[in-house]
Amino acid sequence: MDKNIAFFGAGSAAEAILSGVINAGIVKKDQIKVANKSNINRLEYIKERYQVFCTQEKERIIQDADILILAMKPYDLHDFMHEIKGHMNKRQLIISILAGVSTDTIIKELEMDLPVIRAMPNTSAMIGYSATAISKGKYASNEHVNQAEKLFNTIGTTTIVAEADMHIVTAISGSGPAYLYYMVEAMENAAIEAGLDQQTAKELITQTVVGAGAMLQQSEDSPNVLRQKITSPKGTTEAGIKVLEENHFQKILMECVKSAKARSEELGKDQ
Repeated sequence: MDKNIAFFGAGSAAEAILSGVINAGIVKKDQIKVANKSNINRLEYIKERYQVFCTQEKERIIQDADILILAMKPYDLHDFMHEIKGHMNKRQLIISILAGVSTDTIIKELEMDLPVIRAMPNTSAMIGYSATAISKGKYASNEHVNQAEKLFNTIGTTTIVAEADMHIVTAISGSGPAYLYYMVEAMENAAIEAGLDQQTAKELITQTVVGAGAMLQQSEDSPNVLRQKITSPKGTTEAGIKVLEENHFQKILMECVKSAKARSEELGKDQ
């Protein structure tokens, strides 16, 4: 993939993509450049660890870039676009990982008919296990989608979705790891309260989550069927599930996802 890539934003999501691209060898280090708004220490860290060019001067890295990856905070988008739009050209592809921000918003801010791809990776990208959803803007071609897929396949799996579905995708796969971590926190606390040491609890619960994920991925059975297979009548699992049902666990999770989706929609309206 002979493309020059410019990252705007140097947070954990940008680092995960950058790391995946470098480790996969699909671009050379001298083809990657990174700009950040104000955190000099973060830029120095990225430069030292990955040996890529880093700067606070956005204009220095825009003109030679084939692909621009927008990874700043969504509320910084307007000012960023105002600064860079005079330096853009129509051969460039923009890939945005900004939560809640539509491709049309980016095109409108740029005042140019540029191809824009919207992507939503999650934090598991740091270890190559991201579930990334991709959708294309009105000026993006299938070739642009293929380029985005090549990039995000280096940090996990990619799924192409309609942009209208991106808000629910953000709520599920974007925020989803946090819901699981929150559940694991509770399981660890219960294990420790019952007398298990923290390290043992962590090891057992972590492998349980990994194993359940693998079963979901590899089995032809639905989650409902998989659950029923380990829920023996009057057994320990049934006793636990009964408490979850009494406390409306599924309803709470569904409300959790709905709330995250609504917030993603609000972020889009704020732009």
